[in-house]
Amino acid sequence: MKRLLVLTLFMGSIIVTAQNNSELTKHYETYYKQMKVQGDAQGVINALTHLNILSPSQARKDTLAYVYLNERKHLQALNTIGIEQNSTDSDLAVEVKAVSLKALGQPKLAIPHFEALIKRNSNPNIAYELAELNLQTNNLVEARKHVAYGLANSKDDMMIPFYETQQPYQVSLKAAFTYLKALIKFNEDKVANIDAAILILDEALKLAPNFNLAQVSKNAISSLKAKPKEAPKN
Repeated sequence: MKRLLVLTLFMGSIIVTAQNNSELTKHYETYYKQMKVQGDAQGVINALTHLNILSPSQARKDTLAYVYLNERKHLQALNTIGIEQNSTDSDLAVEVKAVSLKALGQPKLAIPHFEALIKRNSNPNIAYELAELNLQTNNLVEARKHVAYGLANSKDDMMIPFYETQQPYQVSLKAAFTYLKALIKFNEDKVANIDAAILILDEALKLAPNFNLAQVSKNAISSLKAKPKEAPKN
């Protein structure tokens, strides 16, 4: 009799817990929808976090990580879905890992995820990221390969933003790839290739006269040119 009573109470608690979880899940699903309507990012994060506890879902985790990414909370995004490269990752998860690792200054860890992205969806924007990251890690062969692809496949209306000035600006993707091409040329031989790199930077500036970063790089590289020695004074 005692055992039957304990079992009845135990089963009753399971039913109550299940009902409570179901009600809470419905509540946070409604809350999540309302936060999206209001454009409240922190509310969306709170709702998805509760939903992932109540009813775990990889899709919800990926979405939560993407919201963190959009809020520039890159560490939180990676803590949500990890940094491992998995063939079963959704496109969203791969993008979150790639962009967040790049933002956190981890180019070597970011590259494999960008490579996975470009295999799934080959396009010049991802090629630019790979060219830039490989240049940062001094893998000039890979950087050159992605620049060549980008120059061949970029359309005139494709743009890319830059943020090194107080006022962000955009240039054509072709100009940006030309800029990277110049940096690759310079890094191949920082003495012999100064003039060649400057000529390529001039091409980038011709495509985008407002390209501040290209102008700054040109000035820096030009300053490395050997200055003629002054004639000895009598």
